[in-house]
Amino acid sequence: MSFLLRLVASVLLLLAFPAHAVQRPQYVIVSFDGASFIEQWERSRELGKRTGARFTYFLSCVYLLSPETRDVYRGPGTAAGRSNVGNGASKEDVRRRLMQIWQARGEGHEIASHGCGHFDGGEWSVSDWKQEFGQFSTILRNAWKINEIDGEPKGWHRFADSEIVGFRAPYLSTGPGLFAALDEEGFRYDASTVSRGPAAPAAKGFVTHFSLPLIPEGPKEKRIIAMDYNLYVRHSGGLERPSQTQAFEDRAYNAFEAAFEKEYAGERTPLQIGFHFTLMNDGAYWRALERFAEAVCAKPAVRCVSYRQYLDETAPASAALRGSVDG
Repeated sequence: MSFLLRLVASVLLLLAFPAHAVQRPQYVIVSFDGASFIEQWERSRELGKRTGARFTYFLSCVYLLSPETRDVYRGPGTAAGRSNVGNGASKEDVRRRLMQIWQARGEGHEIASHGCGHFDGGEWSVSDWKQEFGQFSTILRNAWKINEIDGEPKGWHRFADSEIVGFRAPYLSTGPGLFAALDEEGFRYDASTVSRGPAAPAAKGFVTHFSLPLIPEGPKEKRIIAMDYNLYVRHSGGLERPSQTQAFEDRAYNAFEAAFEKEYAGERTPLQIGFHFTLMNDGAYWRALERFAEAVCAKPAVRCVSYRQYLDETAPASAALRGSVDG
């Protein structure tokens, strides 16, 4: 091949694969809100083992209380034991969930906070949010003792006291009180907001803010929050339609895959997808997620990580700085 032909080939290669696309990882961040049902803990962990993905579980702490101990929780302005999502089904159910949390942590997944009672805190004050965060910390730290469950793992208190660094607001409902409280309570990140499309996280003070993106979906490519519940409402009005489950699965998968490919071939902005532990439309969205993770997490330069892992890999200096200031 002549020098001229080699030069043309090199230019064409650079045009097809921009330097930034080759050098910059494509991050994919999958998270689960609530983290209730044991079967979904097990299913998500198995997906992580198959694909190498690491997830963030935004835990609602009422699931660490049984019917007998639910009154330990008291949300801002509410009666003891009240929540919008119930509580653990039994002492044994709580024990199994605690073990799932510990096993997931050991496998490299992240446990983060979804508060406790799943209330809409958009109008809450700083003190309201600090009360909710305090309840989460106390219940997580003391869950084994509160429920009189034996077998607390060594290191549980250290985990509960130091490893919960992220938060997502129930209903994605935010306000000035939340953002001020997050900073005062020493959180590293918040994942409660929504952006027009995949967007780079933005640091405000010591807190990094992540936004779930609006992504094109369906025949008309109308944008929708990249979250299973939003797809469920669009596809079937929030009602179960099992006869259409395959069509809903395919639509969800195609939307996730198209959003990924756009970033993977372009700017490589992190792609975030949010899920719950509920199998909506006969599990259509979980199947779409499994297909998606299996298809993309092994691709070259793709990193399927938790929120905390993303920060550790991209902004480790800021974490060290926060630690030195808080210490």
